[in-house]
Amino acid sequence: MKILGRSDRIDLPGLGLKGIHAKIDTGAYTCSLHCSRAEVVKGKLEFVLFDKEHPEFTGMKFVFEKFDKREIKNSFGEAEERFVIRTTIAIYNKVINAEFSLSGRDNLRFPVLLGRKILRNRYLIDVTEKDLSYKSKLHAKPSR
Repeated sequence: MKILGRSDRIDLPGLGLKGIHAKIDTGAYTCSLHCSRAEVVKGKLEFVLFDKEHPEFTGMKFVFEKFDKREIKNSFGEAEERFVIRTTIAIYNKVINAEFSLSGRDNLRFPVLLGRKILRNRYLIDVTEKDLSYKSKLHAKPSR
């Protein structure tokens, strides 16, 4: 089983994003993406990730035909309605299908939060470390 630290840089290939900062949060059940705007337009979910102040902000609009809206508890235990999408995440060069709720995380340091649902039976967490999968990727020898 691979080890992750308290944070890492992950890829979201389904969204075309690489090296995004993510907090590993074993206290959270689901994964979450920082979203500055999300709305349903003509039956499709349109959203922009991050916000203008965030260094990884591109302003790119994403459109999903398949999405859900669920009640999810925030870190204070309060239930809130959030849009939920399914996309892929790559950690240690392994691509995993995952659900992400879209939420305003602009007051938080990490634009992505990885919860227990994606971590369970895949990774051990060592809170004294960080960026383990990212460092592994940087030091990997190119395949021929």
